Amino acid sequence: MTDNEVATAAPAAPAPLVHADFVDGVGTIVLDNAAKRNALSAALLDEVIAALKDFEARSARVVVLRAAPGLHVWSAGHDIKELARGHADPLGYADPLERALRALRELPAPVIAMVQGSVWGGAFDLVLSCDMIVADETATFAITPANLGLPYNTTGLLHFVGRLPVNLIKEMFFTAAPLAAEEAHRWGIINHLVPSAEIEDHTRALAALIACKAPLAIGVVKEQLRVFADLQPIAAQVFERIQEMRRRVYDSADYKEGIDAFLEKRKPVFQGR
Repeated sequence: MTDNEVATAAPAAPAPLVHADFVDGVGTIVLDNAAKRNALSAALLDEVIAALKDFEARSARVVVLRAAPGLHVWSAGHDIKELARGHADPLGYADPLERALRALRELPAPVIAMVQGSVWGGAFDLVLSCDMIVADETATFAITPANLGLPYNTTGLLHFVGRLPVNLIKEMFFTAAPLAAEEAHRWGIINHLVPSAEIEDHTRALAALIACKAPLAIGVVKEQLRVFADLQPIAAQVFERIQEMRRRVYDSADYKEGIDAFLEKRKPVFQGR
């Protein structure tokens, strides 16, 4: 190859952040961006959504969502560098995470989250939007907007209300402290808590069991349950009041301080303004 050809060669395509495969009606999505602890960037989430669309087109019977083997962090949550700043809602309807959550919840096939390692922030919402969770003893779960001064959106909170007791939701949101696997199992977050050495086989067996059942019957039950869970009537004026309260938070000095502190790797100093 000449020097000129080297200079004009197209740059190499970036490595995929997600790997997907499809075997015997079971789709598997593997989050694989260890360098960024599987942070939920727009690029990674777009790959997740693309995989889900492909699996739906191929009439998948069940989908497994997991992190690559050997990672201590299942996902660090939102890519903080991509959160909107400057008087814009950081968790709007078109946010990549919101689109991924809808894709998971609306997929006709059941989705099993296989969790090893820690799950942080928006990744906890992602996991809860799956239909079942299989985890091992290394799994922990934390929801962390209070560390950033971030006003969590109403849709996201309703996901938690649909799955967890309100007192647990309050403790997790107010403290941002991680919940260990045994506690998460006790609260019903985890369907099956199994030893690390057995989680692959256990998840594969559960997926295979679902895959041999009637897909149309399963799909309609999943959709009915989604509709029932989303049936949370809110008066227009109440919703507008909540949105105005959220706007005050993401316009606040505390939100700026929370993001700045995270990026500067220091402890934030919140002033309540």
